Amino acid sequence: MTAHVTQMKTAAETALAAEFVAAKAALPGTAAVGALRESAFAVIAEKGLPHRRVEHWHYTDLRSAMRDAKPLAGLPDAAALAAAKAAIVPHARPGLAKLVLLDGSFVPELSDLADLPQGVQVMPMAKALAEGNSEVIARLGALEVAQGDHALALNASFMSDGVVIVVAADAEVKAPLNLIHLRSNAATASFARSLVLVNAGAKFTLIEAYESTAGRAADVEAQLNDALEIVVGEGAEVEHVLLQQLPRATLALTTMTVDLAAQSAFNSFALVLGAGLSRRQLYVRYSGEHAKAGLRGASLLKDRQHADTTLIMDHAVPNGESRELFKHVLDGASTGVYQGKVIVRPHAQKTDGGMKSNALLLSDDATMNNKPELEIFADDVVCGHGATVGALDEDLLFYLMARGLPKAEAERLLIQAFVGEAIEFVSAEPLRDALNGHVDAWLSER
Repeated sequence: MTAHVTQMKTAAETALAAEFVAAKAALPGTAAVGALRESAFAVIAEKGLPHRRVEHWHYTDLRSAMRDAKPLAGLPDAAALAAAKAAIVPHARPGLAKLVLLDGSFVPELSDLADLPQGVQVMPMAKALAEGNSEVIARLGALEVAQGDHALALNASFMSDGVVIVVAADAEVKAPLNLIHLRSNAATASFARSLVLVNAGAKFTLIEAYESTAGRAADVEAQLNDALEIVVGEGAEVEHVLLQQLPRATLALTTMTVDLAAQSAFNSFALVLGAGLSRRQLYVRYSGEHAKAGLRGASLLKDRQHADTTLIMDHAVPNGESRELFKHVLDGASTGVYQGKVIVRPHAQKTDGGMKSNALLLSDDATMNNKPELEIFADDVVCGHGATVGALDEDLLFYLMARGLPKAEAERLLIQAFVGEAIEFVSAEPLRDALNGHVDAWLSER
């Protein structure tokens, strides 16, 4: 006789199920979108929130960490809009158009829709869902390697708004587009979904920033689960830069999927400074030959912060090139997680993949979990991975201190150089300078 064990629902899982039943009719979308939502939530209803026994969530037990499910954020009120308007002032740059999301809702009055770069079109995701935009709906969740993912399924269930960005074929967009995700000082949950379609031959840079209108010191518990899907057309070049500096009370899940056509190139860098628990997921599929992708990032953590970077590079065709480099600087009792998998499908010959994770522990209480993987089903490939965890080099410290630098300044220089190795892959010097400035600010707070 075999006993069937039913897993008890947590308070968060029970609340999510009730919220879905209550909210789904009011969420934007046609019948096709509604069917997509139902299918997505079936993943959560069947599997629950991911936990340590789910292999690729082993180091980030969301079921234990997410003790409750916050109510869905509504449309921002006048006070929230006023706070958001003040918060975006530092992002104002001549020639740099911005798009603003507040608690997951697109805010046209705070966005630069009239000053978009030539060749770029933008529409709210809520509008695309409500109108049943077939091109948009067909792209949502279409990347096979990401299907079944818990976080993405939860996002698809509750997605309310976001942006759809379309870059015209052969457009050379010289100025970056700035997508600003703001959280108000409210204990709510938001589920933004955005789609970027970059047509053949175009060149485009997207900057994302995650912040709170109340600043990093805000102590209101908030939850966000955002997804960004990027489709890179044949011969197109896309660069993506992300800065995450949410308050420590925030639980932040973000997923990015990328579909690469032939001869295309995609480069991404993310600097993670905030949130108490964050998990950043990246799924990249090579759909056309001779495509290249570089994923880099740095996480600077202290106190009891937990930051997880999990990625899958899916080489489905021959002649693809992938590079991954992620840095972690861990102070206090913080925890870093890096899980990277490179899949080389049968017949994906001539794949060239390299993956590296480096962690710097500044405290005996800090923890780093590395899990690099190669899953190769072709025989003519060049793939490798490496992971290191260590403290600051005592010999280098002594060398700098022997030349008159105080110990704190010597440590600062070594940490800057360690993180800078990843930042150097960002192509634009102003962006590199801005990222290095945020690193400097973090070091000054130590």
